[in-house]
Amino acid sequence: MTLPDIVFGARDLTLDDVIALSRRAAHATLDPDPAFAAHIDAGAALIDRLLAADGVVYGVTTGYGDSCTTAVSADLAWELPRHLYTYHGCGLGRVFDVTETRAILATRLASLARGQSGVSFALLRQLQQLLAHDLLPRIPAEGSVGASGDLTPLSYVVAVLCGERDILAGDSTRPAADALAEHGLVPHTLRPKEALAIMNGTAVMTALACLAWGRAAELSRLATHITALAVAACGGNPHHFDATLFDAKPHPGQQRVAAQLRDLLRDTESARNDHRLQDRYSLRCAPHVLGVLDDALPFLRDTLERELNSANDNPLVDVASGRVLHGGHFYGGHVAFAMDSLKTLVANVADLLDRQLALLVDTRYNHGLPANLSGATGERAAINHGLKALQIGASAWAAEALKLTMPASVFSRSTECHNQDKVSMGTIAARDALRVLELTEQVAAALLIAVRQGCALRERLSPLPLTAAGAAFRARLDAVIPPIEEDMALEPLLRVLLGLIREGEL
Repeated sequence: MTLPDIVFGARDLTLDDVIALSRRAAHATLDPDPAFAAHIDAGAALIDRLLAADGVVYGVTTGYGDSCTTAVSADLAWELPRHLYTYHGCGLGRVFDVTETRAILATRLASLARGQSGVSFALLRQLQQLLAHDLLPRIPAEGSVGASGDLTPLSYVVAVLCGERDILAGDSTRPAADALAEHGLVPHTLRPKEALAIMNGTAVMTALACLAWGRAAELSRLATHITALAVAACGGNPHHFDATLFDAKPHPGQQRVAAQLRDLLRDTESARNDHRLQDRYSLRCAPHVLGVLDDALPFLRDTLERELNSANDNPLVDVASGRVLHGGHFYGGHVAFAMDSLKTLVANVADLLDRQLALLVDTRYNHGLPANLSGATGERAAINHGLKALQIGASAWAAEALKLTMPASVFSRSTECHNQDKVSMGTIAARDALRVLELTEQVAAALLIAVRQGCALRERLSPLPLTAAGAAFRARLDAVIPPIEEDMALEPLLRVLLGLIREGEL
């Protein structure tokens, strides 16, 4: 299959572009129009002219951060970039995985392609080649406060461009210089502003946020499908999702979720007469919970795509006027807000699904299903415990997700001799959001097992109120989740389901 090209410089990028590049589902290319290369190189030429004229440019003829009052001679200006990425080589924590690293490269390339960062076209070409050949820097995840940009993690990108540090190679690493040479690439020689242009921006937090948004959007759809089967398995009342009812409180996301549930569940007269008048909140109010996430996703997409398609380093160059503009576009406040919001919305989904599972396994609330959804019968029922431990695990994962919803942005720290005295914590917020998503996906995987088992057990008692679409989703689950007649270790199945969730294949 021929993969599509995503052309940097030709148009704005979308979250979907970043996700596709992160998954190797598209090729990264640069706009082939010579005018694009000339536009990029004009910014680097402006920096050169200012250097020749003894102009003062932050991070070019000065030290960095609080050291901006320290003058750097023109003779040393070409050495300064190497010092910047060298002393920032102090990251710790886990290493970003392949998907995250590819997203980071794509996001930084998108910003530099705006042509306002004072870098050369050769630098963009080298970044594009890292993506093209999967030469992925080994980037530790921890060490950024989100302003002045993602300095420490992005220093690992600069170092690899220059043939230093390591790249990912499966489960190990290898020297960047060797990997570049294998692909006919030579280490890039940094121009005076180029290390600062790569490092002093929001690429890491924005990349992680794009991935988080994509996973949250998929989770929203999946949670709605899970809820439909939970209603069916629990003997719930599909009438709770009536269109007229939701016209009375017209939040669009809430209405969309209710409509999706109507598409999955049949609301027949017998269903209205045979079911309890009002289900518990985790079933009846599911559109009101999931609808908040659904309503927020478009706003969050807009916020993140604005950041993605911005020049977000410092200083910026304006070739038309010949000015260098010193500001603070490295500040990741919008990303921090988006991710602090998203992780709360997603954790509420974890809580909702956890409550649904608690109903399904409990004979006091599941309307005739066996305890813990055990499929064992006869004398063997006494030694089988069904999904008892799975419910405990889901509760633990939901609790951890809820614990992580404290907003990172309110923990701003004054750093770097009080130069960076108000910072965004956007990267920490994005990492938190991904962890909350991981935990919530684990809860969703548990629910997939539970609703598949619950529907099979309910069907022994009465027909399921599923539409053709609902039955098709159930059939997809039946194809990968076996009926649980005897106790079994569920970890292998859970891991398979997590893979399918993250690939959007359920």
